[in-house]
Amino acid sequence: MKKALIVWGGWLGHEPEQVSAIFREQLEAEGFEVEVSDTLDAFADAEKLKSLDLIIPNWTMGRIEQQLVSNVSAAVQAGTGLAGCHGGMCDAFRENVDWQFMTGGNWVAHPGGNQVEYTVNIKRGSSPLVEGMPDFEVVSEQYYLHIDPANEVLATTRFPTTPGPHDANGPVDIPVAWTKRWGLGRVYYNSLGHIASVAATPEMKEMMRRGFLWCAEGKAVAEGTGAKAGAAYTGMEDNQL
Repeated sequence: MKKALIVWGGWLGHEPEQVSAIFREQLEAEGFEVEVSDTLDAFADAEKLKSLDLIIPNWTMGRIEQQLVSNVSAAVQAGTGLAGCHGGMCDAFRENVDWQFMTGGNWVAHPGGNQVEYTVNIKRGSSPLVEGMPDFEVVSEQYYLHIDPANEVLATTRFPTTPGPHDANGPVDIPVAWTKRWGLGRVYYNSLGHIASVAATPEMKEMMRRGFLWCAEGKAVAEGTGAKAGAAYTGMEDNQL
């Protein structure tokens, strides 16, 4: 049985407890053993994290000890999957660049607030993770993110939708969902999920379900192929400014 850990907290406006309950229900329906924690101390046991198949952070903003980030990073580098959504993964721990490096991006703005109507454009042929999925409409926050060029983009949204200083740059497509690799581990992110009602939409639930399963399969695939992780990255722990 695959094992997953969901860690929720931070800014409560994103309804992290309720969103985490949705994720837990999804994972248990897929046969996972799921542990849910509301403390970052859940990241303190480095060996336990390495024994997991999937880690789901759902913690907007806040601060985190560097050692806890290093523990998560080491587990993912060893093959544990990492998946999350919205501010719970890519607006977590704004001061920690190692977290941003690992997750593949960071939130910087959501012009127009949480009632913006916009289109999520599926990137055709980009990955089996979005195969057969149509474009769809969302009314929520539209995340503008700074992203890692190494990400494999699965879906995008077009800016500008609402007026702002970014209009002067002309139309741009910002990723909504992506995957990346971190050592042997697989990473998945989806910018949707502002509150539980958005996380419960059929489109997002299906995207997250596929992302969870893909990430959780990474360790077994690496072991089956005999893949070896590259040099370990310990980040700011060893490279203080």
